[in-house]
Amino acid sequence: MPLLSGMNRDCRPPPAARGIVYALRLATNDAGLTMIQLYYSPGSANLVPHILLEEIGTPFELLLVDRANAAHKKPEYLKLNPNGQIPVLVDGDFVLYETAAIALHLADRFADRNFAPPLGTPQRAHYYQWMVWCTNTLQAMMMHFFYPERMVDDGDAAAAAQVKRRAEERAGGMLDVLDRQLASHGGEFLLGAQFSAVDPYALMLGRWTRSFSRPARSLPHLAPYLQRMLARPAVQRAFASEKISAPLV
Repeated sequence: MPLLSGMNRDCRPPPAARGIVYALRLATNDAGLTMIQLYYSPGSANLVPHILLEEIGTPFELLLVDRANAAHKKPEYLKLNPNGQIPVLVDGDFVLYETAAIALHLADRFADRNFAPPLGTPQRAHYYQWMVWCTNTLQAMMMHFFYPERMVDDGDAAAAAQVKRRAEERAGGMLDVLDRQLASHGGEFLLGAQFSAVDPYALMLGRWTRSFSRPARSLPHLAPYLQRMLARPAVQRAFASEKISAPLV
């Protein structure tokens, strides 16, 4: 079995850690209780559930997926996520993939943390709206920016460059939508005064624009919002354990 590449929430990696544990097993904490596992690659979409787990404070284990060696395309990983994408959350016998689904699940499972508005309210509906918007609108466009070659014929560098340029333009307009949302209520977080499970998503997507000619950090309301998010201890722990370096956003 390949060596485990994981760390607990105290950020202590095991000796000679690398690769990925391919066998689905039950991780336990010191009390012998089943512990959540999050399969991750530094700075990838796993950052959203990672931040939420830090905010929640429940014990969890990080398991590194070695993308450089295509561990996410190996049969063992595909048993967890047949799409070969990151992240995957494992909780005992329960396996879940898709970042937004994991975030929604964590908010519901740890409902006492109030990371989602009450069920049946307009606020809850807007929470769903922004979660889906993040994953289906802005993140989907960011994929075209990062992987433009997937959208063109093999070897067509000029077409790939055009896709990348247009994706940045389209994503730039979406950043304006986020900026206006923050301006509309004047609260500290995306939905208003209360932190929610959507906020780590908005932070991550804002971070992903750091190489744009007009990144999220340059917009009048997004800039201070991103700094407020970066100041949260849970965010700082997640960034530190994934070894994310500057520029953070």
